[in-house]
Amino acid sequence: MEITSGAISTDYIVIGSGVAGLRAAIELSRAGKVLVITKDRATESSTEYAQGGVAVALSDEDEIGFHLKDTIAAGDGLCNEENVSILVTEGPERIRELISWGAQFDREGGRSNGGGTTLAFTREAAHSKRRILHANGDSTGREIERALLAKVRAADNIKKYDYSITVDIIVNDGQAEGALVWREREKKLTAIYAKAVVLATGGLGQVFQRTTNPEVATGDGFAIAYRAGAALTDMEFVQFHPTSLYVPRAPQFLLSEAMRGEGALLVNVQGERFMPGYHPRAELAPRDVVSRAIVSEMQKTNSEHVYLDLRHLDAGFVRDRFPRIYSTCLKFDIDITEEMIPVSPAAHYMMGGVWTDKDGGTDIPGLYAAGEVACTGVHGANRLASNSLLEGIVFGARAGIAAAAYGLKKPAPGKDAITYKAADAARDDLPKTRSRLRRLMWGDVGIIRSGESLGRAIDEIDGWREFRDSGPLSRPWLELKNMLTVGELISKAALARKGSVGAHYRTDYKTRGRGWERHIRFKRD
Repeated sequence: MEITSGAISTDYIVIGSGVAGLRAAIELSRAGKVLVITKDRATESSTEYAQGGVAVALSDEDEIGFHLKDTIAAGDGLCNEENVSILVTEGPERIRELISWGAQFDREGGRSNGGGTTLAFTREAAHSKRRILHANGDSTGREIERALLAKVRAADNIKKYDYSITVDIIVNDGQAEGALVWREREKKLTAIYAKAVVLATGGLGQVFQRTTNPEVATGDGFAIAYRAGAALTDMEFVQFHPTSLYVPRAPQFLLSEAMRGEGALLVNVQGERFMPGYHPRAELAPRDVVSRAIVSEMQKTNSEHVYLDLRHLDAGFVRDRFPRIYSTCLKFDIDITEEMIPVSPAAHYMMGGVWTDKDGGTDIPGLYAAGEVACTGVHGANRLASNSLLEGIVFGARAGIAAAAYGLKKPAPGKDAITYKAADAARDDLPKTRSRLRRLMWGDVGIIRSGESLGRAIDEIDGWREFRDSGPLSRPWLELKNMLTVGELISKAALARKGSVGAHYRTDYKTRGRGWERHIRFKRD
């Protein structure tokens, strides 16, 4: 059947309401009317679940040069050094700005709402200095989001469309001119025209069976940008967080890397500490090293998890430093001050994404991207812990500034209706196919890959092509369509990179391989 949309216009569209989207919207609001589109409630994003903190060179012992060096080292030779320099240089200014807007980070001698006057810093894996700012112990993302939302709500010319999923970017004459949006609750299709569009849809962790990402992280921004004709790059580099809670039938709750930064140890099910045998920095090794070490120990001991052990740390300190983690684990009858926590890796962060320049511009005029959906190159092959929130803040602001400048040169957008073809009837096989895709990606395109497993995944995903070609206009179908697209792109990029670099590891190519410095880029057709 054919569905004809309604049509409205605004000056600027931001798709996504995490840290990058909100920061972009604040900049755009200075140039015109902004519409923030999010497919769930405004606060449902990966930002809300970011525990550990935000990395920034603000402590007395730190310098911007140290942060730069650590970021490039973690990226395993594939970082865009110019953009890394922007990240670490502009980061301190953006964090001070956040504090001036009311963001309350923890202080020495007390929580963010009291205590001392000096900011408290912790250390995480692959950082040479204590540079991780945190809020309410382990709720940093939530605090940053709170401050940004308050700033957004104070702006009269920013409006929100909640529970609205973007179907596609509207592209005319090679330029982005808006977004086609399905409002799930009203069952209404709307063409929204704008002078510029900023993609800030977050990640794609839900493509994998085990993930720390929220339910909304289905890779929508990657897929709609690809369909619009934008270039995607580094899609093989998916970061798997080493420590997510492993309790059967429980959510894969993230156990912050800051726990290891504060002294938590990893032991196998036989009670043996193992990380010193895999890397000289032991528990503070880069995430890809720790994740593969855990998988190796699980295979050696024929188990489905290892343990994170904090029992040797002061119980009061643990409860105070990690209140959210402590209370969540208690819900599953685990007292982290007295018991070891069962953990295993889970898909956590996409280093690749929609290619952008240093100002968030894609290769489609009028289309910008920021945050996890974008690939600025600052993470290279393996993201340095707690650089993600900083990237969203710094490059969200830059994308907003650039999109605003672009829009000021554009005439008012049009309001043409769009006809969209969708299937007539609902499909009851969508949940089953989604589940099968997630299991396939975890098993064959997960932490350890091979040419055989990747080829098998590509073939099976290709067999589900009907789900991408047609379906009932609904959030479940649109999400599955997008998940299949990004699942295929990840698998093909991983197959094309015949070597092991950073978070990408292949058993049939254990060295870096020839031409490893190259970046793999996809573009439709």
